[in-house]
Amino acid sequence: MSVPVMSFPVKNLFKSGLKNTESIHYQSTPEQLTEDTLRIGEGELNDTGALVIKTGEFTGRSPKDKFIVKDELTSESVHWNDFNLAIAPEYFDIIFEKINTYLGELPELWVRDCYACADPRYRLNIRVINEKPWNNLFAYNMFLRPTEAELENFEPDWQILSAPGLKLDPRECGTRQPNAAVVSFKHKMILIAGTGYTGETKKGIFTILNYILPHEKNVLSMHCSANMGNDGDTAIFFGLSGTGKTTLSADPNRKLIGDDEHAWTDDNIFNFEGGCYAKTINLTEEKEPEIFHAIRPGALVENVTFFPGTNKINFDDGSITENTRVSYPLNFISNALEPSIGGLPKNIFFLTCDAFGVLPPVSKLSPGQAMYQFISGYTAKVAGTELGVTEPKPTFSACFGAPFLPLHPGRYAEMLGKKMQEHKVNVWMINTGWTGGPYGIGSRMKLKYTRAMITAALEGKLNNVEFETDPVFGVAIPKECPDVPTEVLNPVNTWTDKLAFKEKAKYLAGLFIKNFEKYASGVGSEVLVAAPRVS
Repeated sequence: MSVPVMSFPVKNLFKSGLKNTESIHYQSTPEQLTEDTLRIGEGELNDTGALVIKTGEFTGRSPKDKFIVKDELTSESVHWNDFNLAIAPEYFDIIFEKINTYLGELPELWVRDCYACADPRYRLNIRVINEKPWNNLFAYNMFLRPTEAELENFEPDWQILSAPGLKLDPRECGTRQPNAAVVSFKHKMILIAGTGYTGETKKGIFTILNYILPHEKNVLSMHCSANMGNDGDTAIFFGLSGTGKTTLSADPNRKLIGDDEHAWTDDNIFNFEGGCYAKTINLTEEKEPEIFHAIRPGALVENVTFFPGTNKINFDDGSITENTRVSYPLNFISNALEPSIGGLPKNIFFLTCDAFGVLPPVSKLSPGQAMYQFISGYTAKVAGTELGVTEPKPTFSACFGAPFLPLHPGRYAEMLGKKMQEHKVNVWMINTGWTGGPYGIGSRMKLKYTRAMITAALEGKLNNVEFETDPVFGVAIPKECPDVPTEVLNPVNTWTDKLAFKEKAKYLAGLFIKNFEKYASGVGSEVLVAAPRVS
């Protein structure tokens, strides 16, 4: 079992003021954290040696229970909306005291010093204090890992206190439910209570970086994956969870920079994280070999089931949640780039999961269309990613990451627009959703076709082909693409009922236009004319 480490200096270990230093497991190895999880009876090993756990009541994020403290730092700078929910400073104090007391009375704690941002110019030191060893393993996997020398004088910039077993009193604590994730920019602290879902830790840090980097450093933060070719060309993949960021960036012919969170500086693209957090529902070795083989000792698999009488994971079983996940260090991917810093991008892909089946599987965007699509952030929420979502649901999420953007979406869009035009980046929209009809009638676009389209774009094989203009969305559709049937490229060709296709396309266009009304006053004419045509 993991032995409490008492040889490290405990002075200033907790800015939080925790008194319990007798049973602290500090910087435990993945092996120790796995042993501790098994010891307390909260996990099992699968047939490849990965740790399998259940996160409890919450198997996805709970966006309505994420709060930002509204104080003198944030009252004017944060864009308060349905995602950035305000909580008063006095409630933060109450919740902090309750978590502090709760953690301080536990028989043991797991503490990890780590950091975010691969570019040392923007490094953010993080201290994670966990009630559960498997939550600490998640932090090991997902954040960047300091060397022993770096730990000697480690000072955390931010702290995360995670107490899944603590249920809050909503009336006393100013929350909606007994669970909450609370961010205080003043105290530089994230408090997580009442939920064991590991993604709350990851997205908490992502949220604060989406404030700090653009607001204080003039660096664009992005909800995207990224990889780099042999000649140094970087590709960026924007998209919400479930649209294929992790899958499509794990290309055996390119170096993986990261699968979810990055920044775009004047001279590079860098990863925030030190690991990947991949969906595993319907995972197969054939379709996603890199992710499949990353499930080995050190990986943390969440909310899956085994085939009866075995410890072999049934990846097709979504009975606990469709949002089954695995976290693992970036170096579990055979072609990961270390350090995870790439060159400036040549291609950007907007990944959308179109539940209506009317967007082209690949199309090229003008600068105005790129800005329109980025601000719109259309996709379908995939079942299980959020609480209460059980089937694909059309949604618009500004900048493909609205739940994690503390600033106004226009800030991120303006920064992206300037960078796209300054560096003359090709922008493509990729529909990883439905073809041949809407959800329930059509079928999901084949992954091998999507990969072939992206490869063709990256290799310049679409540069000289003939394009046709989509009559509703105005985007340019290639008439041919290597290794993709021609009839697949224009979505109208895949529908039996052409009239139904046109009506569904007009309906989706109407949703775009309605959604964009709230942004229209803050964008230029080039963006406005990129709106879909419904007449």
